[in-house]
Amino acid sequence: MTTDTATAPTFAPALAQRYLRDGLWRREPLGEALRRAAAHRSERLALVTPEVRWTYRELDERTDAVAAGLLAATPLRPGDRMMFQSGNVAETVVAYYGAVKAGIVPVCTLPQHGEREIGQLAAHTGARAHLVQADFRSRDLVASAQRLAATVPGLDTLIVARGDGALTLEGLAATGATVPAPEIDPDGVVAFQLSGGTTGLPKVAPRRHPEYAYNARVWAQALRLDESSVVLHPLPIMHNAGVVAALQPAHLTGATFVLPTSADPGEVLELIARERVTAMPVVPPAVAIRLLEHPAARSTDLTSLTRFVIGGQRPSEELLERLEAELGIAALQMFGMAEGMFLYTPPDAPLWVRRGTVGTPISPADEVRVLEIGGEDEVPDGQIGELACRGPYTIPGYHRAAAHNATAFTADGFYRTGDLVTRHVVDGVDYYAIDGRIKDVINRGAEKIHAEEVEELLVRHPAVLAAALVGMPDPVLGERICAYVTVDAEADGTPTLPEITAFLLEQGLARFKLPERLEVVEAFPLTNVGKVSKKDLRADIARKIEEAS
Repeated sequence: MTTDTATAPTFAPALAQRYLRDGLWRREPLGEALRRAAAHRSERLALVTPEVRWTYRELDERTDAVAAGLLAATPLRPGDRMMFQSGNVAETVVAYYGAVKAGIVPVCTLPQHGEREIGQLAAHTGARAHLVQADFRSRDLVASAQRLAATVPGLDTLIVARGDGALTLEGLAATGATVPAPEIDPDGVVAFQLSGGTTGLPKVAPRRHPEYAYNARVWAQALRLDESSVVLHPLPIMHNAGVVAALQPAHLTGATFVLPTSADPGEVLELIARERVTAMPVVPPAVAIRLLEHPAARSTDLTSLTRFVIGGQRPSEELLERLEAELGIAALQMFGMAEGMFLYTPPDAPLWVRRGTVGTPISPADEVRVLEIGGEDEVPDGQIGELACRGPYTIPGYHRAAAHNATAFTADGFYRTGDLVTRHVVDGVDYYAIDGRIKDVINRGAEKIHAEEVEELLVRHPAVLAAALVGMPDPVLGERICAYVTVDAEADGTPTLPEITAFLLEQGLARFKLPERLEVVEAFPLTNVGKVSKKDLRADIARKIEEAS
């Protein structure tokens, strides 16, 4: 096992030995696991996009060809890092698997990332290659990559997909090269994923071959995926949720993976019906609402969909009830992170557990603590604390972040997630309710208001579909409370701030937690991975206040 702790901290030897002994980890590169999976089901359908329908044999051959081309026709060697800026197209899947098979480490960014972010991440990870999608919407990613190559030391290999260039993905696949099997450290880093829980430049989570494969396999077991399953993921595929919660679980179990070009509800609904999709993991509430509100939703056959899993943000009970009552979808909840840990509500759990918690850990080897905020002592069950976790697929540290690792992990290696949770024990099973983020707190004159508590009450209002609470600048109190809401088009009028105030008081909310401003919007701004962008909401309200002053 590599010992480069300065860049990619390793698992404690005793834990690594336990995971190997218990059969959770396998000492094989992820690319070999993908080859074995494909060999057992070569003529089954592996990948469906609006442009391709490939069997496992075809996908395996294409990714093998790209792997050989990368090693024969570029200066890249196993261990080199490749930045990814490519959207939901078949070429992204081929490039990712091809890189993994060649031992080249994908840095899983998004096409929407700007040059500053890509440049900083390339320098931080020591990336040598940059893969871009030439026809991604209206952005000229090729020109952007060329500018970065001139300014980022070492970033010397540009590979273009779906376009022209000195090196193209299609050209690499067509070289017909035969190269010796590369030597890949089966314990080494297989991919870099970006943490979604930080501010500023994201922290980089190094995912290793044995734990990343196990993460996919154990999640597939939780979803009960098999060769008859059809998995659809509507969000960016190169995000951690796309790779380890959808793409790899499907292909390691022989399922069919369906990749829409975007989360457009019309396209998604059409694919569900046409391909008889059985599982949609990690659907953010905002995407679920768009599906629910689409005109075609009630005329679309959704009976095949038995695993519709909401993640990324806590859904309202009203949303869960409407999905079941109006579309016949018994939605489940999950909680996951680029750093590892997945929680999931089993379909046979009690109704209040499925509605009010994000479930229980998916692996029996997962270890969870609920810590007092700012300390390492555990709080009693039923009390709010910080979620901390350790296990066979939770990273032991971030890449090149020794100072941050010293505070982000406990003395014995538990990752402090920054999420506020409450543990409930039901029939001997631990379930966890997410109560917000430690940092998602509005500081109103030293009074701390947890946004999620108020948001949960706001969505109980009959006219409110979704809510997001943010702080707005105030010269005296530091921050005051602003509530952004979307409303039901069929509601009897748009709610006013006095009406919302009266409603929240009826719900028992303390007066100091009441919103002091109400903004009604048609839709929330979203991050690249479909979460509500509170950063954009805070900027919006700050701008409005400044313009009015």
